[in-house]
Amino acid sequence: MPSERVLTIPNLITLLRLFCLPIFLWVLFDIEDKAGAAWLLGGLGATDWVDGWVARRFDQKSAFGAVFDPAVDRGLFIVAVVAILVDQSMNPWLAVAILVREISVAAAMVIATVFGMQRFAVTIWGKRYTFLLMFAVPLMLLAADDGRGADLVLIGAWAFAIPGIILSYATAFAYIPKIRQNLHAGREARRG
Repeated sequence: MPSERVLTIPNLITLLRLFCLPIFLWVLFDIEDKAGAAWLLGGLGATDWVDGWVARRFDQKSAFGAVFDPAVDRGLFIVAVVAILVDQSMNPWLAVAILVREISVAAAMVIATVFGMQRFAVTIWGKRYTFLLMFAVPLMLLAADDGRGADLVLIGAWAFAIPGIILSYATAFAYIPKIRQNLHAGREARRG
């Protein structure tokens, strides 16, 4: 069972990742270093699993972390996509497709939770689409830097992006019955 502790090593790791967001924006917009911003964002995506691994390995799961980590992950992802869209380093339709999905699912989860939905874990497919898009987005930014091999990087970005966006919408629709079921279960638990 998760503890009620807030100050845990996994939560501090998540907070550190959140503090990297202004650095990403600074590197992208103030320094105008697309490659540096892409590598930072890629590093944040690649280390997304660290806080969860530490929580499981050292028995530091917390109720706060179960909400804080995914909220920070979604926030980082949404802000990064908006920033890259503003920078015109990503195809607009892809950015809009990502944002619509992320914001819609986040809003549905928040609203359902307010109405008593029992929380449920992200599915393996949800983790897989996140993995794909967390590599596709920084690669789009890196390709826009127009350095050596930019064309190959862009091909790699699309190789991650296309299955990632398809899988993201498939999981979003798969969450609908799960949200309804857990909303009903949450209401029943409150009555009982």
